[in-house]
Amino acid sequence: MIAKISSGKDTAGLIRYLYGPGRANEHTDPHLVASFDGFAPDPGRADDPAATKKLLVADLDLHVKQARRLGRAPERHVWHCSIRAAETDRHLSDSEWADIARRIVAATGIAPEGDPDGCRWVAVRHADDHIHIAATKVRGDLRPARHWNDYLTADKELAAIEKEYGLQQVVRGDRTAAKRPTRAEKEKAQRAGHAMTARERLRFTVRTAVSVATSPEEFLGILAATDSVLVEIQRFPSGDIRGYKIAIEGDTNAAGEPIWYSGSKLAPDLSFPQIRDRLTATDPTAQTTRQHRPDPWHQATAAAEHIPDCLDQGDDAAAQAHIAAFGEALDALPLLAPKEIRPHLREAAAAFERATRSRIRAEHEHARALRGAIRAMRSQPAPRDGALLAMFLDVAILAVIAAGRWHQLRQHDQQVIAARQALIHLQAAYDQAAAVPLAALAHRKPPAPTVERLAALVYEAVPTHAHQVLDDHAWAALITALADAETAGHEPAPLLKQAADQRPLDDARSPARTLTWRVHRLIQHPAHSTRTPQAHTVTGNRAANHLRKDPLPPCQSVTKAPHRRR
Repeated sequence: MIAKISSGKDTAGLIRYLYGPGRANEHTDPHLVASFDGFAPDPGRADDPAATKKLLVADLDLHVKQARRLGRAPERHVWHCSIRAAETDRHLSDSEWADIARRIVAATGIAPEGDPDGCRWVAVRHADDHIHIAATKVRGDLRPARHWNDYLTADKELAAIEKEYGLQQVVRGDRTAAKRPTRAEKEKAQRAGHAMTARERLRFTVRTAVSVATSPEEFLGILAATDSVLVEIQRFPSGDIRGYKIAIEGDTNAAGEPIWYSGSKLAPDLSFPQIRDRLTATDPTAQTTRQHRPDPWHQATAAAEHIPDCLDQGDDAAAQAHIAAFGEALDALPLLAPKEIRPHLREAAAAFERATRSRIRAEHEHARALRGAIRAMRSQPAPRDGALLAMFLDVAILAVIAAGRWHQLRQHDQQVIAARQALIHLQAAYDQAAAVPLAALAHRKPPAPTVERLAALVYEAVPTHAHQVLDDHAWAALITALADAETAGHEPAPLLKQAADQRPLDDARSPARTLTWRVHRLIQHPAHSTRTPQAHTVTGNRAANHLRKDPLPPCQSVTKAPHRRR
């Protein structure tokens, strides 16, 4: 069950709506199922509905009028709560809905159980699957209702009701989700022919800008340069940036003025202070391409590969930071990937957005290297052969699985569902991106004697998964990758062992594919030790220089400067 709670000024207007035909004639047989005293007049069962509506409004507004004479009535005195059952739930009887309504007004403080001065309320049913509770927020002693945190208390009571009535138990959030579009916003988007509402389109625009920006100033510049988007920067008297507002050009209110959204209205982590904290916690050394630096895609892939290990280390603030930074990588991918793969990547980023936040506060300093590596990717779009993108997506799939498991252990139910949805789209994108490069490797499969010799190494390196690897359809690609490594002067046995030891293969859908990309990354990295002695001597000094220049490992703890009060 889901509750929606709002406040208003017009009791009569709410009653007219509840007993009217609805916006699309969806209201059928409107009638009372419960009321504050059990004797409230019911326009749905009266001979004169219009007159009975006036009587009902007068009953509900009695204490409001009395308090108004004393100057004590709240301006928005109407409390409206709709409660909807899930589509799969059985149809509840009027008496069952009446019991649910009484429990909700008691739990929220509108009419506490046993309190003779509780607020006046009625519960109206005009459909099989939901009811509306209309109340006025003045008690019998003319004090305002004590209904703080009414949404949370109602939601908690509904969770208990679902268990007692045997109804579907709704996955509940932690109040860190982005605000869902309203019905009016959805209808406006449909009239304009848009698949997404203005709020959703702007949220996507802002998240994409954050994913590629390297500083708060660049972030605002990217927004300002975006087509059909209006940006207004708000400043303190000192001239420092306080925040920003954003609107879609042509999206106006009745007065013809742009409908502005602040960042925090789009999502909790899109306020300017939150964005500034993330962008200032970016490793600048990872964004510059130097002579001995690896390919940006290899950098980002290696950084993302550490995410599962980071999530297992027990530092929740650091783990949350890595999940948030990884979400930025998914936001950036559609800009860098080939056109045919972008739809799946956009869907994956949109789904994973919910998994990037929880009540655990992220300490973004811990994800500096990961965030910097992700920013470096924008300097080089993925090549058309798909190999680099496939390598990153292979690692990204394991990162999403690890993020979902991390959230599950902390009972972040909505985030778990978001990670699972993102995984479906990522796997589809990976299958599409990996098809060509894997087929190219398989086409160059080495001769049978080489295959037999390298196959024996699999039993030594990954004995637990050996049969699964050898039966994998990507086995030919792995054999070719190992043969290529051997030709380049690497020892296949330690190389395969190192690839297998990087991360357990239990979560991999295709262990052979995962090992193929790991082997490919290892032979591209100048600082590994799987070359033959002759080859290793040639590259030793260069590898040492590279290690000295490398940034902090993604999971390394960061010593923060002491905070000074202002």
